[in-house]
Amino acid sequence: MNAFLIALSRLGDQLAAHVLLASSAIALGIVVALPLAVWASRSPAVSRVSLGFASLVQTIPALALLALFFPILLSLRAVFGEGLPTLGFLPALLALALYALLPILRNAVTAQSNLDPGVLEAADGVGMTRWQKLRLVEAPLSAPYIMAGIRTAAVWTIGAATLATTIGQKSLGDPIFAGLQTQNWALVLAGCVASAGLALIADALLGLIEKGLATRRRGLWVSGLIVVALGIAAALWAQFGERGEDDRILIGAKGFSEQYILARLIGQRLENAGYVVEYRDGLGSAVAHSALASDDIDILVDYTGTIWTNQMKRSDNPPRDEMLAEIEQWERATSGTLLLGRMGFENAYGLAMREEVAEERGFTSIADLVSAAPTMTIGGDPEFFERPEWFAVRDAYGLNFGETRNFAPTFMYNALQSGEADVISAYTSDGRIAADSLRILADPLGAFPNYDAVLLLAPSQANDAAIVAVLKPLIGAIDVEAMREANYAVDRDDNKLSPQEAAQQLAKRLGL
Repeated sequence: MNAFLIALSRLGDQLAAHVLLASSAIALGIVVALPLAVWASRSPAVSRVSLGFASLVQTIPALALLALFFPILLSLRAVFGEGLPTLGFLPALLALALYALLPILRNAVTAQSNLDPGVLEAADGVGMTRWQKLRLVEAPLSAPYIMAGIRTAAVWTIGAATLATTIGQKSLGDPIFAGLQTQNWALVLAGCVASAGLALIADALLGLIEKGLATRRRGLWVSGLIVVALGIAAALWAQFGERGEDDRILIGAKGFSEQYILARLIGQRLENAGYVVEYRDGLGSAVAHSALASDDIDILVDYTGTIWTNQMKRSDNPPRDEMLAEIEQWERATSGTLLLGRMGFENAYGLAMREEVAEERGFTSIADLVSAAPTMTIGGDPEFFERPEWFAVRDAYGLNFGETRNFAPTFMYNALQSGEADVISAYTSDGRIAADSLRILADPLGAFPNYDAVLLLAPSQANDAAIVAVLKPLIGAIDVEAMREANYAVDRDDNKLSPQEAAQQLAKRLGL
């Protein structure tokens, strides 16, 4: 309970960001839906098309809808210029506004189409213009039903906004995703409780406004609006009132423990040097690298094999130094990104089994899996089975597993221990390999490329000598044993550390 309360007390920044994102999305949904509803009430064709589109949007999972705006905005950037953000607030706002559209639009159209014809005829009879009729008759009669739709949209939007973490927008999804990856259930619970509490408060306040409109009690709905406005104003002050937005260093991290730790290690050094630091956690590999290349984040730790196969689309597997040199040249030529250097360890993909099972069945290399694979289940992280590395390994050895299953990175190891998977795509720098007595199967054909961890700076930071000087001591400083120890400190079941604490411990061990 104490860990939960501590986690909850530290969510002020994420809560403020969540309030601003959700309220902006709902406001944009209202701005779009209400004029569209008026038009739809006067045109059956518009009604069918608009409601059909809004219903179609609802069939798209919120996570997919959020992710789809990244490539859309990336394409639009070529037209509108480099100032158009592709990650963070803008794509989250657009996706969530679309998600909020249906309940507002449907309730508004239904309210308009069910107005008493006699009342409308009376308005016409006294000579009201179309605008007067809309403002003085239709809007007041429809308002309670529209507010009901806004209440539904608010609850949906507040819940879906937690997924904005995956595209680099700060929200209450930050503790949820971080907690899931590190199995810190107090953090997950704190994020869920805060999000649910916010949704309940918003629903209650909007319900107050709805009741005031329905009963024609001006004081009631005005009071509700004032409280809502004060809440949004407080969130604005928390986000922007005490510091500027232009001097921040944004550090990106993919969705697993090692990335969280390394991001905090980098952030601590920058903070000690006087910089203001923020983190963009939980990014997918392709999104993270594209965000760095387009200056949406400033710093990222990536891996040579990932860049080689996913970004450069290379299928050959040259020696380690040759690969690094080609990646460095490619980064500079294509975007101006600076590859500062290797961090000193490799975190390669490897196929892992429980040691006792591998020993019993005589499996020492990936080649040994070929005959048994049709009867086995392989588990991977959410993106592994779509990555070129998996296709290369599968095709090189002729692997044909009976079942493939996706797990969050830390849950892969639980799946292996519980028998839900027979083989997993482990990370070779993960501390749980030794702790769980796992065997990494040899790769005699060299199908997996090397995965040296490298430190990358966005084009806008590449020539900043001060930042380079702060980060240079990290190059070559972290050996694989130190990284495994830090990873395990976060992932272990008992006495686990937060990524921040693990980063501090790692820095102390390295003398940094």
